[in-house]
Amino acid sequence: MITRRHLIRSIGGLSALGVSTAAYGVGIEPLRLRVTRYHPTPRQWPADFPLKIAIVTDIHACDPWMSLERIEGIVDRTNALNADVIVLLGDYVAGVHQVTRIIPSSKWAKVLAGLKAPLGVHAVMGNHDYWVDRAVQQARHGPTAAHRALEAAGIPVYANDVVRLTKDGRSFWLAGLGDQLAYYPAKRYGRAHRLGADDLAGTLAKVTDDAPVILLAHEPNIAPLVPARVALQLSGHTHGGQVRVFGRSLAVPPQHGVRLAYGHFRLKCDVIVSGGLGCSIMPVRVGVPPEIVEVTLGRTPAVA
Repeated sequence: MITRRHLIRSIGGLSALGVSTAAYGVGIEPLRLRVTRYHPTPRQWPADFPLKIAIVTDIHACDPWMSLERIEGIVDRTNALNADVIVLLGDYVAGVHQVTRIIPSSKWAKVLAGLKAPLGVHAVMGNHDYWVDRAVQQARHGPTAAHRALEAAGIPVYANDVVRLTKDGRSFWLAGLGDQLAYYPAKRYGRAHRLGADDLAGTLAKVTDDAPVILLAHEPNIAPLVPARVALQLSGHTHGGQVRVFGRSLAVPPQHGVRLAYGHFRLKCDVIVSGGLGCSIMPVRVGVPPEIVEVTLGRTPAVA
């Protein structure tokens, strides 16, 4: 995960570039929006089964950094991709303290309800969605306020659950993992394997046939443990480190010997880590603009 110490170190590494870099990192790059495209070829995904996925993650809704108007623009840009399915990978709530307004969950969820795709919009929760929910922290279970807001807006949310989807007579599974850093001790002591809300084995046990599986996991950390039964893991959380220097995200430490900070990786399954849209800890981005991610699987049929 991104840590304050690593992020400050990354920003400190840019100090020699002067005030202009700092101004750019706060006032310009966080307000950009790009579409990043991947065309992976997972071994477990049929080459003749085309599927386009749009990924929206780490919105961190708040004023002035991620206003409702800006989220509306993200929704419009995502819909223009004409994806078969849209996935939301968590961290909808504010992740920084330097805000002028915390946007209520009901407000940003209503805007996200404008997302449209033939196979629907599907969501998982992120760590910040758990951390700001005092009732869930005390109970150590239950849906978060963000979870309830999305479902009230008509968007299904998966916490260690699966759904079977079909396109053109061909089926695949979306498996949504519970958050790996859900509860406060995980934040303080890094014991995510004991204090998360995730159950990878239990989730995959709900897959009842041999159709390919796409795993939605907010944090990419789980990737080295994901079995080859999964074709593709989609994650966010890291924001690409928020500061990338010479292509390296210093704010994201290695996990299991792999720095799963940003981009496409090939482990037992293919893994794509989105740089996300908002900011955490500090409202700054350098070298990793906010992005919507488009993933295309399989071959697109040739036009006669």
